[in-house]
Amino acid sequence: MDTKRLQTLIALWFDEDIRDGDHTSLSCIPPTQMGCQQLIIKGEGIIAGIEVAKEIIRYFDPECKVEQFLHDGDAVKPGDIAFKVYGKELSLLQIERTMLNIMQRMSGIATTTHAYQSLITDTDCHVLDTRKTTPGLRYLEKEAVKIGGGMNHRIGLFDMILLKDNHVDFSGGITAALTRARDYIKEKGKDLRIEIETRNEDEIREALATDIPDRIMLDNFTPERTKGAVAIIREWEKTHRKMEIESSGGITKDTLHDYAVTGVDFVSVGALTHSVKSLDMSFKAVK
Repeated sequence: MDTKRLQTLIALWFDEDIRDGDHTSLSCIPPTQMGCQQLIIKGEGIIAGIEVAKEIIRYFDPECKVEQFLHDGDAVKPGDIAFKVYGKELSLLQIERTMLNIMQRMSGIATTTHAYQSLITDTDCHVLDTRKTTPGLRYLEKEAVKIGGGMNHRIGLFDMILLKDNHVDFSGGITAALTRARDYIKEKGKDLRIEIETRNEDEIREALATDIPDRIMLDNFTPERTKGAVAIIREWEKTHRKMEIESSGGITKDTLHDYAVTGVDFVSVGALTHSVKSLDMSFKAVK
């Protein structure tokens, strides 16, 4: 976990929520009064964000003590207790909503990812996330995908070259886009992998002919067309090298397995992060 990056985020979260003070709590809770609250799970799923929660607590009030019972990636059910926190009641009340918001969101993503990956355990295919994330929360949302058993694609525009349809069209075609990308990496001394999005079999063959990409994305192919595309690429591998294959575009739970059994290495699913339901939980006082 990138603690420095996380602390920057936490500072923004508390500034958003507290500003010049939690006047509700300050008006009725004595500043030295001590107490305990516990995090209670209210739904079934995969819990994520416990380590982030501990950092939130540590950042806001280092004197708070955490008694932990569950860990990131554990399967949970209603009534489970993830942890208890002991400290000033004022601190517990001010930490509560920020911590819950992050944990519920991360746990929802981990739960969704686990559900998708569980559908293709009979294959060697892996579910990938995308850049369809909440601005400012990508780092944590992608961490939640990993906790749920999925894999991260790229983190952002900086850690991989992904030539999509617009890049290809603006560059003048598959070969031109790939050649420019390869030359750019050499010129800048970058260690970046190259992936290219293809829309049909002719673009696949053209990409393979350059011997440049590390991965070929099959965009909006049907499962049947995907089988044919995989056959083309695997035949090319016999006289060249391994080529990673990714399916992308409108893939749902209902169609995921159909794509995974075609022999692709990865299936990317934007729904892992852009349309998940948070896992319900609460942070309640222990009397």
